[in-house]
Amino acid sequence: MRFITKYLDGYVLALLGMVALACLLPARGGAVAPVEWATNIAIGLLFFLYGARLSTEETKEGFRHWRLHLLVLAFTFVAFPLLGLVIRPIADTFLPHTLSLGLLYLTLLPSTVQSSVTFTSLARGNVAASICAASFSNMLGVVLTPLLVIGVMGGQAAFSLDSAEKLIVQLLLPFILGQFCHKRLGSFLAEHKQGLTYLDRGGIMLVVYSAFSAGMREHMWSHVTVWQVVALLLICAVLLAVVMVGSYVTARRLGFSRADQVAIVFCGSKKSMASGLPMATVLFPSGVGLLVLPLMMFHQLQLIVCAQVARQWPDKPALGRAPEDGVRE
Repeated sequence: MRFITKYLDGYVLALLGMVALACLLPARGGAVAPVEWATNIAIGLLFFLYGARLSTEETKEGFRHWRLHLLVLAFTFVAFPLLGLVIRPIADTFLPHTLSLGLLYLTLLPSTVQSSVTFTSLARGNVAASICAASFSNMLGVVLTPLLVIGVMGGQAAFSLDSAEKLIVQLLLPFILGQFCHKRLGSFLAEHKQGLTYLDRGGIMLVVYSAFSAGMREHMWSHVTVWQVVALLLICAVLLAVVMVGSYVTARRLGFSRADQVAIVFCGSKKSMASGLPMATVLFPSGVGLLVLPLMMFHQLQLIVCAQVARQWPDKPALGRAPEDGVRE
């Protein structure tokens, strides 16, 4: 029990609970359509809130530190996908096709915002730069991730005109609308941060339930073994370690300050489950049950590993102001 409370927060346990619920009581028959409609609405609302919370003025100000941001984006959208392509043939020998595909998909996602900033603060790094870098990654990810999925995964994503329409209607338009509403809603959202956290997480849990319900209708667990799940966890661990070490070594050799190195490592090594799960339901209309399992495993692994690394990083003054709430996606 002590291990669970130390390494698994309530949100992660809730996600695992939704997976269990979907396995035991998946949406079937007449319940499928209402669950899918609710999921689509939740996805649109999530991306509207993402856009409304990101300050365009803050991101413009952040361009002054363009070298740091370019390096973070390079690891997020170049190094990670290249590693995914290198690992893919190896993963194919150990994992079923869907899990291998999901492993490649997670490498194409943007970075997280809140957890990246929180770990940067915990390690006494450049908090202001991490806020801008992670925000840039999420803003660009709304466009870059679908393009990378089309370019890297090709026909495996089952991308069509219908998928493009869903992408625009469910992701891009709500995000852009949220950006336009930031001046009016920004202060309100900041005042109700805790309630929005619950709303975010509720939407993600609904997406998880819908995805795994669809997988259960397709008998997804009959295609995977316990040893394949263990192999997937090991591959995720290697992937995370390579990116964290690579980003740290690169930042040092390019002459970044210690505080900037912290921001680069934590912003460049994360992958966003909050963005990745909703995007998957749009980009892979044929079903995302097992496909999102690598993302969920990588998400928990990055929280555990980065929390330990942040606590053990040498203690020096932080730049910027730390976020007030705890670690979250």
